[in-house]
Amino acid sequence: MPSFALKVTRLGMSSLNRISPRLAGKAAFKLFCLTPSRRPQGAKAEAAYAEGRARLNSAEQIMLSFQGGRAMAYRLNGGAKGRRKRFLVVHGWGSSSEYMSELSVFLANTGAEVISLDLPGHGRSPGRFLNVRLAVSAIAAAAERFGAFDATIGHSFGGASIALAASGFLPRIEPILPGRLVLIGAPSAMGWLFTDFGGMMGLDAATQAALEAEVGHVTGRPLKDYDAGRNVHDLRRPVLVIHAEDDKEVSADHARAYATAGDHVRLFWANGFGHRRIVSAAPVLAAIGEFLAEAPAFAGQENALETDDETVISFHRTSARRVS
Repeated sequence: MPSFALKVTRLGMSSLNRISPRLAGKAAFKLFCLTPSRRPQGAKAEAAYAEGRARLNSAEQIMLSFQGGRAMAYRLNGGAKGRRKRFLVVHGWGSSSEYMSELSVFLANTGAEVISLDLPGHGRSPGRFLNVRLAVSAIAAAAERFGAFDATIGHSFGGASIALAASGFLPRIEPILPGRLVLIGAPSAMGWLFTDFGGMMGLDAATQAALEAEVGHVTGRPLKDYDAGRNVHDLRRPVLVIHAEDDKEVSADHARAYATAGDHVRLFWANGFGHRRIVSAAPVLAAIGEFLAEAPAFAGQENALETDDETVISFHRTSARRVS
């Protein structure tokens, strides 16, 4: 049975729709982008958060600024000059760096520099809203601040976001061009989310159309273009897709869609770990470690030093076709 709050919201949307479907669509988009409470829900979540917070206690914390918002970055093994691998870790919707900390520490224990990013409206990043443009902007800000990444690893919404960021999908945001990508439980398209949301909110056809049109107004790309699987096809960089067939939040069909992008995409089934436990499952960590330990895919690529208002060492990157 719908909650009282949902009933009230539906009533409000219905009333606004009678005045203007366009305004109702804008309001629906804001509700869609509203981030959930950061407070852990339940004893297990509280314990996981506390353990994650303890793992990150020694990490350097750096607040990144970009057009439209700010994002907290945690850096492990940072500050050392010279060649070492650099990885970016991005959480999913309603999550944070704390919940990704077991993966981050695992990567740091290989000797790599690891950046774990709190997306806007999550963790210790300010704000109450998140959309793809904000997420990709935060990822681009991390690349600008710390330098090129040997790999980007993202879970759920974070996985889709790193795929879009790597492909240069959004206008006026340059692609980050990591050496490799790891997508964990990540959606390959976005349209289904808006369809499900519209159904939950009881939107009529006119308001649903206005909601979906708002995606293009805010992000610069229409909803129909949000096909992360297609963008991975254009990358031609090694991609490891990890998914569980028992994932109840993001269908395993999304992983299969990624896998059709080409021979540069590998599919690893982590069945039995669902959508959330998958990020810290031992077989998943082992598979990621093996994938990232392989020789660089592009000869001559050099890891740039971070931009801390000093001179930045230039680096060569093999160009990827920018999606238009």
